[in-house]
Amino acid sequence: MPTYPALSTRVIGQAEKALGAILGGQLAGTGLTGPQWVILTPAITGGATAGRDQFTRMVAGALKISGTEAQARVGDMVTAQRLQITGEGPAVTVTGAARQLHSRIRTTITQITQRLWGDLPAEDLATAGRVLAIITERANAELAR
Repeated sequence: MPTYPALSTRVIGQAEKALGAILGGQLAGTGLTGPQWVILTPAITGGATAGRDQFTRMVAGALKISGTEAQARVGDMVTAQRLQITGEGPAVTVTGAARQLHSRIRTTITQITQRLWGDLPAEDLATAGRVLAIITERANAELAR
């Protein structure tokens, strides 16, 4: 039975780099960058209920950037006709073409992640998820200091 290293910044970093490379391969040729993918995902999953300011804060938090930079990145997505923003109520909507592109990429990523960890025990996945969520929460608190 193989032995595995204890959780460390190196282990987390190696996993993040490998997963990022997989995502990068799926985004290649689509016209979407990694940060744009990060913006598009919450726009699809929660943007329809978010106002412009709330969505900009979500983007800033997800990308770990300033509100001003997040506003510019969201504006770039509007210019690229991937998002539409209105001034009233739920302000952020995803264009049909962007929604289709996201769906196609998400389907492929789901298939890949199924191959990566779909056969791991549910208890292991729950533990890993809990530990990573706690680390992320603490890292976000550290960033906010």
